[in-house]
Amino acid sequence: MAAMGPAAAGDQVPGAEAEPGSSPPPPPLGPLLPLQREPLYNWQATKASLKERFAFLFNSELLSDVRFVLGKGRSAAAAGGPQRIPAHRFVLAAGSAVFDAMFNGGMATTSAEIELPDVEPAAFLALLRFLYSDEVQIGPETVMTTLYTAKKYAVPALEAHCVEFLTKHLRADNAFMLLTQARLFDEPQLASLCLDTIDKSTVDAISAEGFTDIDIDTLCAVLERDTLSIRESRLFGAVVRWAEAECQRQQLPVTFANKQKVLGKALSFIRFPLMTIEEFAAGPAQSGILSDREVVNLFLHFTVNPKPRVEYIDRPRCCLRGKECCINRFQQVESRWGYSGTSDRIRFTVNRRISIVGFGLYGSIHGPTDYQVNIQIIEYEKKQTLGQNDTGFSCDGTANTFRVMFKEPIEILPNICYTACATLKGPDSHYGTKGLKKVVHETPAASKTVFFFFSSPGNNNGTSIEDGQIPEIIFYT
Repeated sequence: MAAMGPAAAGDQVPGAEAEPGSSPPPPPLGPLLPLQREPLYNWQATKASLKERFAFLFNSELLSDVRFVLGKGRSAAAAGGPQRIPAHRFVLAAGSAVFDAMFNGGMATTSAEIELPDVEPAAFLALLRFLYSDEVQIGPETVMTTLYTAKKYAVPALEAHCVEFLTKHLRADNAFMLLTQARLFDEPQLASLCLDTIDKSTVDAISAEGFTDIDIDTLCAVLERDTLSIRESRLFGAVVRWAEAECQRQQLPVTFANKQKVLGKALSFIRFPLMTIEEFAAGPAQSGILSDREVVNLFLHFTVNPKPRVEYIDRPRCCLRGKECCINRFQQVESRWGYSGTSDRIRFTVNRRISIVGFGLYGSIHGPTDYQVNIQIIEYEKKQTLGQNDTGFSCDGTANTFRVMFKEPIEILPNICYTACATLKGPDSHYGTKGLKKVVHETPAASKTVFFFFSSPGNNNGTSIEDGQIPEIIFYT
């Protein structure tokens, strides 16, 4: 009678079993025995490879020695009860270190049924299918639960297939949802691709429904980026939407105070100084999220000189790839360069397309001091101002340079002459000497960026190729 086991099990639909409490079927009569065994008898001979034989055993009671019980609680009730999935300890242990420890380790289980309350049945079947046959069967509805299951049972090959599937289906409208999952499941490669997509299509990404569902840490990770391609005023509007949704998730009244509370540190990553005064007045100043003191200080930052210090970042967001670069055109620093309202100017060309985000300027020889400054880039032939910023900077009295940034990156085209201008108001400063006509910047991943400098005709406060101000140009390739 032992030979009857496989035949009886093989007649069942895979994954199904007899109703609990039902009486066993009567034993077959002798003449009928060959007919009942025929579908499974010598089934091995019909499988040409090991892969085919193992695939045949997938989700089958045939030779199985363990069952997994999945689907508890509401999901089980909706599916008509828990689902029992048959499996084979040897196959699972051969494909997963977690299963190997479960069945063969020092605290190995001997139970014939193992409950998995935190695993979705569809995802577990996808895992077993892969372990039995190397077949990948995932879709939009199951990929995240399958990724979770693959990581839980240490099957990195299936995990890689899940990440590949997500990467192929990554779009601006689902980038935030996938970024949250990538951070949750510790998938840095997928997270990086999500962030790249958000950088390139920031407006579309923050307009998607998934943006307001992200957690506070993911929000901060995005707001910290220098590479978002969006105006700061629009980004602030999206952050307010997120705060309103977060208040509802936390069952808090949607008030100014609660929006400020749920935003917490995220608010400090909004770069209010990059807004125009009109954008600030129409949005953040009336939002109720900033304190009265912060609003006044920011209005003063926009309108008066010297500008009061504000706690918010004024570095522009540059949607170009790569790292920030900087060149210095002087080889030595000397003392005493004076200012009387005339602009320091130097002309330059560059051999490739870049985006300039700011200058490095020299500061006071008299100790820590604040300067007011207007910086500009002008296309020389057209006499067209491409970008400018009225701002200020604080120096510490050393011969170092101090960063002064534009509000937005300025595109510089190859072999066109531009003029860099800086009009400073403050005490005498350090200045550069032994200037270079040609400065080459090299990076391992990019070709050379070559700057050529020329003295600017007319009144330039004495700045030239050899001596003067504007020692550094800060840019992205």
